[in-house]
Amino acid sequence: MKAISVLGSTGSIGTQTLEIASEFPDRFRVVALTAGNNLDLLLEQILRHEPEVVALADAGRLGELRHRLASLEPDLRPARLPELLGGSEGLCAAAAWASADLVVTGIVGCAGLLPTLAAIRAGKDLALANKETLIAAGPVVLPELKRSGSRLLPADSEHSALFQCLQGTPWADTARLSTGVPTPGLRRIQLTASGGAFRDWPAADLAKATVADATSHPNWSMGRKITVDSATLMNKGLEVIEAHYLFGLDYDHIEIVIHPQSIIHSMVELADTSVLAQLGWPDMKLPLLYCLSWPERLETPWRRLDLTAVGQLTFRAPDREKYPCMELAYAAGRAGGTMPAVLNAANEQAVALFLEEAIPFLAIPQLIERVCDRHGTDHRLDPSLDDVLAVDGWARAATREAAVTLHGRPRPALPA
Repeated sequence: MKAISVLGSTGSIGTQTLEIASEFPDRFRVVALTAGNNLDLLLEQILRHEPEVVALADAGRLGELRHRLASLEPDLRPARLPELLGGSEGLCAAAAWASADLVVTGIVGCAGLLPTLAAIRAGKDLALANKETLIAAGPVVLPELKRSGSRLLPADSEHSALFQCLQGTPWADTARLSTGVPTPGLRRIQLTASGGAFRDWPAADLAKATVADATSHPNWSMGRKITVDSATLMNKGLEVIEAHYLFGLDYDHIEIVIHPQSIIHSMVELADTSVLAQLGWPDMKLPLLYCLSWPERLETPWRRLDLTAVGQLTFRAPDREKYPCMELAYAAGRAGGTMPAVLNAANEQAVALFLEEAIPFLAIPQLIERVCDRHGTDHRLDPSLDDVLAVDGWARAATREAAVTLHGRPRPALPA
C-alpha cells in the first residue's frame, strides 16, 4: 500500500486525488492533507481518510478546526485525531511528513513552491500538478531534485501524456526527468490545447468577454484560475516552459496545436519521424491515477474511449492574434532566469483582478507584457530561491500598480 500526502486537498486536483484513494482503498492510504479556507470540505476529508497530519495555510483558523473536530459526536470522531499544523511552516512540515511515499502537489500557483521544495528536500517522490514550481523556480528545483534523489512524476494531463508516450525509451526512467538534458531520439514535443472558452470566438469579440464566459470550459472541469488560463492559452504557454524543464528540449522543438476534442493529450516525435500519442477522455483522474500507481497500471471501471463515438479528431495552429499570452510565455521561457517567475506572478495577479471584475479580459496580456518589459534588464540567469521569491513579490506588486495606472481601479494586495 502506498502512503500519499495531498497538498491542496480541497482544490480540484486534491479532491480528484482523494476520489481515487477512496476507489482504491487497498492501494492508497492518505497520511497528510493541506488546505486553504474550505474547512467544511476539509473536515469531511479528515473524517473519510483519517490522515496523520493536517495543515492549514491560514494558521489563524486552526482553533476553529480544532474546535470542530472536538465537537464531533463520539461515533463520528476519528479513532485518532490528526496533528494540526498551520502557516507556511506547517504546510512544509506536512509536505515532508515522514510516513508519506508520494506527495501530490495540487496547491494552485506559486504558493505551492515552498511546500514542494520541502517535499523534495525530504526525498519524497512527487506527483507534480503544481506547474508553477518548475516554471517560476526551475533553476532552483532541478539541482534540489538531483541532490535529494526524489522522483518527479508529471500529473498535468499533457506532461503525463508525454511521459507515458516515452515509456520504453531512456525517458522511462524518472531519474532522467528534470535533468535539463534531452535524450537522443526525441525530436519534438506537441502539446495539445482545447483552445479554451474562446476557441470559436473572433478575436475582435474578446473585448466584451465576461468572467462567466471565460470560466466556461468546453471540455474540462477545472478551477476558475486555470480555466481563465486556458481561455488566454497562458496555461499552454506555462506548460511549454514546464516541458522544457521536464524533458530538456529547447523551445523551438516544443509546439502547441489546437485540438478541440481534447482526446489526444500530447504527442512526441522521435528521430525517425514516428509520432506517439496518448489518448483518453478529458478527465484529470487518468493522469493522477497513473502518477499514484506508477510504474503499474491499475484496472478501473471508468468509461472506455470509443473513437467511433468521438467521430473525428481535428487540429489547427493557434491564432497568435487571439492568444498573445502564448507568445509572452515563449518569450519568457527563452529569456530564462527569473523571467518565467515574473511572467507567472504577473499572470496570477492579472487573472485574479479579472476574476474580481477589476479589469477587462484583454487587460490580462496587457498587464503581463508591461511587467515583463519592466523586468527585462533586471532578470538574473542563475537565480537563487531568494531571487525567485523576491521577483515573485515584485511582479505581483508591479501588476497591481499597472492595473491602477491603466484602469484606475486600485485593489488590495492579493496573496501568492
